[in-house]
Amino acid sequence: QVQLVESGGGLVQAGDSLRLSCAASGRTFSSYAVGWFRQAPGKEREFVASIWTNTRTYYADSVKGRFTISRVNAKNTVYLLMSSLKPEDTAVYYCAARVSYGRPYAKSEEYSYWGQGTQVTVSS
Repeated sequence: QVQLVESGGGLVQAGDSLRLSCAASGRTFSSYAVGWFRQAPGKEREFVASIWTNTRTYYADSVKGRFTISRVNAKNTVYLLMSSLKPEDTAVYYCAARVSYGRPYAKSEEYSYWGQGTQVTVSS
C-alpha cells in the first residue's frame, strides 16, 4: 500500500513558477512510476507528466518545455516544477503511483494509488 500526499499548490500570477511535491509512504517507492494529473472545473482529468526509474520522463504536449518532473527516492518524494504558468494551468493537481515495468504511463486508469490533490490557481 502506498499513500501519497501532495503539497505546494497556491495562487500565482501568469508567468510565475511553482513547485509541487508528492510525498509517498512505502519502502519500495523507487520501484514505482509516478505521474501528475490535473483536473480543471468542468473538465476531465488529464495527464501532465510521469517519471519512471530515476531519470525517464514523459510530458503532455501542453506542458512540455515548461514543467519538469523529478524525484528524490531517498526522500520518497516526486516534484513537479511548473514554470511560465498560464491561466489555463489552473486545476487541482494530483499525483499517482503504480509499480513500474519500465515504460511511461499516461492514462489515469493505469495508476493504483492517488493523492488527494492540491489546488493551483494562475491569475492573468
